[in-house]
Amino acid sequence: MILNHLMGLYTHPKEEWHTIEQNHEALKSSLSHILLIALIPVICTFIAATELGWDLGVGDRLFLTQESALLMSGGMYFGLIAGVFALAYLAFWMAKTFDADPSYTQALELASYTATPLFMVGLAALYPAIWFVMVVGFFGLAYSVYLLYTGVPIIMNIPEEKGFIYASSVVTAGLVLLVALMASSVILWSMGFGPMYQ
Repeated sequence: MILNHLMGLYTHPKEEWHTIEQNHEALKSSLSHILLIALIPVICTFIAATELGWDLGVGDRLFLTQESALLMSGGMYFGLIAGVFALAYLAFWMAKTFDADPSYTQALELASYTATPLFMVGLAALYPAIWFVMVVGFFGLAYSVYLLYTGVPIIMNIPEEKGFIYASSVVTAGLVLLVALMASSVILWSMGFGPMYQ
């Protein structure tokens, strides 16, 4: 089921959102989707950091120690999952303002499938050049935003005009979450949890 939705969201997103809306999944299915897809960037960045080395455009490639990369990968995995749950909660919380009445499971479906292109960008880490990952990341972010704008009216069962404003609010909340995640990373690095290079 997960892979069917995954291909559908890339090939015919509006129709796939309607399929998701008609056959709401159990909370377990959304959880398994998040837990599985979040592994992609984690595994790929671990391989890039320990085996391939990051090319920052100046100097030699940077490699992390196995222990440091494992610690950072674990933090990344839990951070990505927490981010999806937080985005789902915000979408659920804001729903009343836009006359929508979704279940938390519907909000989690919206957040998990919307985040999927961003998680898939993790594959770009297998060519660990910063400029390449940034370009692919931009396209992944753009497609995630597109999925959100097309999915909100369908999943939340509201008119498209309200859906646009609702989706804009969710995007804003998502950007705030991203900044909070980045700030917490900086705080953790300053407390001694930063990367250890080979």
